[in-house]
Amino acid sequence: MAARSLSLLPVATKSIAPLSPPSNPRAALRLRSSLFAAPIFLAPSPVFPLPIRRSHAAVVFMLPTAKPERASAEKKPSNGGGITWDRWSSRAIKSFGMAELEARKLKYPNTGTEALLMGILVEGTSEAAKFLRANGISLFKVREETVKLLGKSDMFVFSPEHPPLTDPAQRALDWAVDEKLKSGEDGEITTTHMLLGIWSEKESAGYKILASLGFDDQKATELAKSANKDFAMNHR
Repeated sequence: MAARSLSLLPVATKSIAPLSPPSNPRAALRLRSSLFAAPIFLAPSPVFPLPIRRSHAAVVFMLPTAKPERASAEKKPSNGGGITWDRWSSRAIKSFGMAELEARKLKYPNTGTEALLMGILVEGTSEAAKFLRANGISLFKVREETVKLLGKSDMFVFSPEHPPLTDPAQRALDWAVDEKLKSGEDGEITTTHMLLGIWSEKESAGYKILASLGFDDQKATELAKSANKDFAMNHR
């Protein structure tokens, strides 16, 4: 069989000069092609403008309340002549979000005081969460006591995206706001206020779980002394 050989024919090549950057580099899109070593700049045109991505951030300071007059988080004068805010701290807002998530994990139809308690422990960085852990009250123990007390939901039951608050949980949040406003002290409503609000609901699941794990009125009084520490930590 005759051998076949392939010859490489010369191919004319032409050097491509790099494109010059546009006068407004911020408005251009810089790309690097795999065919050319030089970068390629795409500048917007009136006919085909480049898409502009805008980011939106929402800041929420309020939690659900049964008192319509609190719908607007207005500043209020304190007894000491300063200003107090009818709004929650960032840690408390996050704890509430985690509470809804815990209720959904357990497939409960509502967010109760037990879920608020778990939310505080899931957030984990607040003074209230540190106090609970220092006294032997962990997320695992609270979850375990919750299932013992309230049971498990059917595996085919699905919680709503935002499980509504139970009446005791709503009263616990409103109690926290009332106590903060009564104090007349500056600052936000913290997770400590939320935890003490749970403790104020004597017939609630959260109260019963706390009591079963060794939390009592003496510890509540001790915790109340650090109610404003989360606000101070947020504004250092």
